[in-house]
Order: sequence, then C-alpha cells, then structure tokens
Amino acid sequence: QVQLVESGGGLVQAGGSLRLSCAASRSIFSANAMGWYRQAPGKQRELVATITRDGTHYADAVKGRFTISRDGAKNTVYLQMNSLKPEDTAVYYCNAAMVRLGVPVDYWGQGTQVTVSS
Repeated sequence: QVQLVESGGGLVQAGGSLRLSCAASRSIFSANAMGWYRQAPGKQRELVATITRDGTHYADAVKGRFTISRDGAKNTVYLQMNSLKPEDTAVYYCNAAMVRLGVPVDYWGQGTQVTVSS
C-alpha cells in the first residue's frame, strides 16, 4: 500500500504560480510512473503530467507552463504551475502507477483544489 498526500493548492490570480507537492508514505522508486491528474466540475479526470525513469510527459494544455519533478530522497513528486489560467481550475490528484505481485495497481491521493481567478 502507498498513501499519497497532496498539498499546495489554493486560490491564485491568472498569470500566477503554484507548486503542488505529493508526499508518498514509502519509496516511490519502484513506481512505473508518478503523475498528476485533474478534474474540473462536470468534466472527466484528465492527465496533466507524468514522470518515469525515461522522462516526462505533459498534456498539450500545460506544456511550457507546468513542470513535474520528483525527489526520491523525500518520496515526493512536485508540480510547478506557472502562468496559470482560469481553465486550470480543478481538483488536482497525485497518482502512483505501481506493480504489486505482478498486477498493475494505481494509487491516488485525496486531491487538492486549485482555483484560478480571472
């Protein structure tokens, strides 16, 4: 089992920045991927960014504005969000894609609210 706890959300004006953190209860070194997803009201959850041993991947909507990174020593994944837009408003969830006894397992945090005012 892995518990994920997000923090860093809040209210910010358009053009501002926020840094989200996702602290894992144990080592995330073995995770196939760590990622951030978001869900806006009335919409499906969507991928924002992922990080693997091979590199990073971003949704087109956030490329050039968001940066995902990880600190293995702290078992923490970050999402630096710059040049925020009102359409970035959503609940942001941290995800760990792992394998347990040969079976892929997804772990999720509880989410952190990001609100961008115009």
